[in-house]
Amino acid sequence: MPIPALHNGRKQRIFPLAWALLLVAAALAPGGCGSREARPRVRIGQWIWFVDVAATRQGRYQGLAGRTHLADNTGMLFVYPRETVLLFCMRRCAVPIDIAFIDRDLRVVKVTTMVVEPDRAGRWEYSSDTPAQYALEVAGGLFARRRIRPGDKVTLLGNIPPATKAEP
Repeated sequence: MPIPALHNGRKQRIFPLAWALLLVAAALAPGGCGSREARPRVRIGQWIWFVDVAATRQGRYQGLAGRTHLADNTGMLFVYPRETVLLFCMRRCAVPIDIAFIDRDLRVVKVTTMVVEPDRAGRWEYSSDTPAQYALEVAGGLFARRRIRPGDKVTLLGNIPPATKAEP
């Protein structure tokens, strides 16, 4: 049965099929209930972070620069096409950041806290020391509080591109 609706003072009818299409579109829209499972997330132990994914040169270069706050359940996952020793810096970063370097087998290989440099120039380098294919950045001090350690297993959830698709 049609559902009556008013438009410009005239009665119009919106059919159930139209309502169904609107509900499906809303569910699939960004932030809609259908997109929740596709949202990129990283799990280490019992902890889950909703992440922005940086799988391009530009995305990795930009990183978290300019952010003034990171919520405890958010972060950024850097994805590389192959394992290598990774180097990070705090260029234009305004808040301390924890970084977990992760190998191709999805194990944490190193955890460290990167501090804000007085001039934010990014001169200090933070190395994975051993080959890593991913890096997860979260709010500074969070990995210590949640006891994230080398050897911890990492699970990638949602819409995270495979490492083979990452830009070199």
